[in-house]
Amino acid sequence: MKQINALVHHIRSAAVVDALRDAGVTNITLLDVKGTLKPLSEAEQEYSVKAGLVVISEVRISIVCADDEVSRISEIIRRAGRIGSSISGWIYVSPVELALPIGGPDTEVPT
Repeated sequence: MKQINALVHHIRSAAVVDALRDAGVTNITLLDVKGTLKPLSEAEQEYSVKAGLVVISEVRISIVCADDEVSRISEIIRRAGRIGSSISGWIYVSPVELALPIGGPDTEVPT
């Protein structure tokens, strides 16, 4: 299994999630973050006192999937998250060693 973490401009996050859902992808996690992607306009920028630099609002989209789904899901994110010709975000893929369900009456933990 793999975990896909994508950082996209906040204005593209809904389009990315819609495209993923349309493709049958489930269990999508969203997290609002601040980052240093290239801003679309000056209005998108804000100064972060904590970071000591100019940042923009981004969304981190996380998905855990089978190894053979990484290319398909990554391509969906790349298409739906793109803004213009410049870099519109990043996708990171990491291995998942173990995934355990939480709760449920029929839940068994692998031994």
